Amino acid sequence: MSERPRGERDEKEEEKEEEKRHEKGEKSWDEKWRQDPVGAFIWASIFIWAGLVLLAANTGCLTRLAKGWGVPRLSTWSVILAGAGALVILGALVRVLIPSLRRAVLGALVVGVVLVGVGLHEVVGWDVVWPSILIVVGLSILLRGVLFRRR
Repeated sequence: MSERPRGERDEKEEEKEEEKRHEKGEKSWDEKWRQDPVGAFIWASIFIWAGLVLLAANTGCLTRLAKGWGVPRLSTWSVILAGAGALVILGALVRVLIPSLRRAVLGALVVGVVLVGVGLHEVVGWDVVWPSILIVVGLSILLRGVLFRRR
């Protein structure tokens, strides 16, 4: 029984897997990146943000920064969540402002506002966060209704 060289077998297996993906309609990571550069950029930014915050917390910089802002206690995860929410909101704004990248953004806005609210609860308190989230969600629904009626 003759065996093919390993490299040849791997190439044929990869070709078969690629054909199966195309039949199912699945896209490779590279294709998804080309179709949604904003989403990929936002996810990469969230990971970078989380890494920076964790590094700042591990070196004690986050504690010094919180004391400088007059916040007695600021947890690492609150900062990560607030930053992630801000990045998600930024991504939604980019999608709204650039026509070629336009997609539905209501869900992203709601998730972003909730993340920012959860992240900031230590600074402003839950009694301010939850009503603010409800106001922003209501405004986004109202704006969506107004914007889509004009079209």
